[in-house]
Parts: sequence; structure tokens; C-alpha cells
Amino acid sequence: MTGATEITPELLRGWPPPPVSDDGDKEVRGRVLVLAGGAQVAGATLLTAVAALRAGAGKLQIGAPRSLAPALALAVPEARVFPAAETGTGELSPDAAADLAEALQRCDAAVIGPGMLDEGSAGELALRLLEGDGPAVVVDAAAMRGLADDPARARLRGGRMVLTPHAGEMAALTGRTKAQIQADPLAAARSAAADLKAVVALKGAVTFVVTPDGAAWRHEGGAVGLATSGSGDVLAGIIAGLLARGASPAQAAAWGVFVHGQAGVRLSRRIGRLGFLARELLEEIAPVLDALEGGAGGG
Repeated sequence: MTGATEITPELLRGWPPPPVSDDGDKEVRGRVLVLAGGAQVAGATLLTAVAALRAGAGKLQIGAPRSLAPALALAVPEARVFPAAETGTGELSPDAAADLAEALQRCDAAVIGPGMLDEGSAGELALRLLEGDGPAVVVDAAAMRGLADDPARARLRGGRMVLTPHAGEMAALTGRTKAQIQADPLAAARSAAADLKAVVALKGAVTFVVTPDGAAWRHEGGAVGLATSGSGDVLAGIIAGLLARGASPAQAAAWGVFVHGQAGVRLSRRIGRLGFLARELLEEIAPVLDALEGGAGGG
């Protein structure tokens, strides 16, 4: 099997997401549902949700633990917020799947897991939401653990799922050690993508995007400062926003990884190699996308 194709501005310009006309309304750009965070990491919901809008999604919905819903509605005034069942520690409960089923069906893309800490609850919630027909879904962080526990249910999304693990999460997902993943990340990503029938974006200094049939791309043009709290939440949101706009899972992952990396490069130049914040990435998403989609370059 061949290696991975480099993700470059030229590659992406030849593989653009569905165009948005100047007179297109928000319905055309799709609706995203964000299920993230909890009492201890509530900010992850904000980072993921705003990133989806910055990537061009037209409408935003958030499924929030009941106790956090009012605060999130104020923090993200662009969103419609659905209060849902929560666990004793203030995260979304698996029972929230019933509360959010109708909202999920009305969406064009969803993201589950950023900022969640309870792997058991997050994983079961993801599995319940993956059952039956529904939109493309980005599964991140703690929510990925449930896929390893019940891969047959995880496969039900049939290629309309994007996983965004780092090496440690990939180790938990596949039952390998972190060292084994780091020794051959492309092979690990290909194995997981084929097993779970998902697009995998395996994050690292070099990030690999792999489809279930083994097609692969690599990106290594990011910034070291991207290795910071909340950065992965932003990436998950970008990918979900692109999915809502009509991009395919592989396309959304490849574009999302590049845009995220270039946002970090821009902040490195403006602020410094280290020390910029995940929330600052949000302001860079639209300019990077605009440059790419307008043909002026991503840097």
C-alpha cells in the first residue's frame, strides 16, 4: 500500500468543499450539533461550537447538561441550546441520547466528546447516537473509548464518522501501546479506519488522515504551540463545520487539519512560537479558509 499524500494549499484548492454563493442563506451552510464538555471542562463546548461557526456552518445547536445549559446559552448566544440528562459529575449522560435524538436528526453534522472526561458515559452516549440513520459525526476524546468497547455498533455510521485521536487515544482505541502507535502512525491509522469504518485523523507533529479503504494524507506544517489545552476541541469543531457545509468526511478532515495548522502558524508569527491560546485560534479560522477558498494561499 502506498504512503500518504501531503496536504497542501494546491491539493485543497483542487478538492474544494461545496461552494457558497453570495446570496446563500444559513440553511444552505448546514446545521451542527455540539455535544461536549461538562462541569469541569465547560469551555470545551464553547471552543468546539464557535470553531464550527468560524468554519462556515450556518446554524449551531448545543446539547448541554441541564445544569450548564443556561450558562452556555449566554456564553454562545449564536446557539440554540438543548438541556439534556446529565451524570452525577455534571457531564452528558448516555440517557441524553433520547433527549437529543430529534435535534440530531435535524442536523447535517454532529460532534461528540471534546472536553468530556467520563469515558464510560461519553462512549455509551456516542454509541447510542451512532445507531440508525443520521448525519456525519465527529467523535473526539473520551467518546472514542466506547467505540473500542463495541466496534460493531461503531461501524453503523458506515464511513460517515471522523475520529480525531492523538497517539495516546489511538492506543486506547486499538489496544496497542502508545509507543507502538508512534512507531508507525500511518499503519495504526489505517488499521483503525478499516476496523471502525471511519475516517481517522491521527494527530501529532505529523497528522495523518486515513479513509476506511486506506487512502491517506499527511500534514506536517503546523506549529508546536498547537500542543495546548483546547486545541483539539477547535479542530473537532472545524471538521464538524465543514461537514455541515457538505464536505465529505475525508475532505472535512483534510481541510480541517490544514486550516487548524495554519491558524497556529499565523498565531506563531503574531504572538510567539509558544503561549498562544486555543481560544485565539478561533479568530484565525475564517481568514485561513477565505484565503484558501479565494485562492490567495493559506499562510
